[in-house]
Amino acid sequence: MGKRVKIVVAEPSLIIRSGVMAVLGRLPSVDMQVEEVADVMQLPASVRWHKPDVLIINPSVTAHFPLAQLKAEGGGEALRCVALLNSLADDAAMKLYDQVITVYDSSDRIAEKIMGVLGRDTKAEVHSEALSVREKEIVVGVVKGLTNKQIADELCISTHTVITHRRNISSKLQIHSAAGLTIYAIVNKLVEFDQISSLINKTAD
Repeated sequence: MGKRVKIVVAEPSLIIRSGVMAVLGRLPSVDMQVEEVADVMQLPASVRWHKPDVLIINPSVTAHFPLAQLKAEGGGEALRCVALLNSLADDAAMKLYDQVITVYDSSDRIAEKIMGVLGRDTKAEVHSEALSVREKEIVVGVVKGLTNKQIADELCISTHTVITHRRNISSKLQIHSAAGLTIYAIVNKLVEFDQISSLINKTAD
């Protein structure tokens, strides 16, 4: 087994950060230590303390701390920096990063990009078990904040069947939170962002 990979995820949004953590949790054959940074003002200290191999960062954070400064704090050019976009960004600025991922990438695509930064064989190692049509419908219901009974009534199935599907979904995706499922649903285009804006605002509050 190779050395442990240290990753720092710097993203103010809880819901986006949770989605990235869920994807990282599915990376095969990678022994990793992941640290989350929600308060951007704590980022330099976190990078300096953990000396990560990879920094996944919302580019808006560089308004406070330039990327060059963060690299210096984290050990120099050996630090791989991955931009995490949730909106449009300047192409020239993105060239400063080793890779770019967005909230619109599929979970598999995000995994491939991160594995590429780590120098791993993405084609051989990254894979996922696809959800069935019914399982996707269940995910949409969960993301919309419906209870198991409400999902069952909407799909004309039993509550027990919904619970069984949810168990299978968690097993397939290795995602065990509504926040993680929300990111999965967005990046895989199961729901539109505006459909769940109220849920996101409630989470942020």
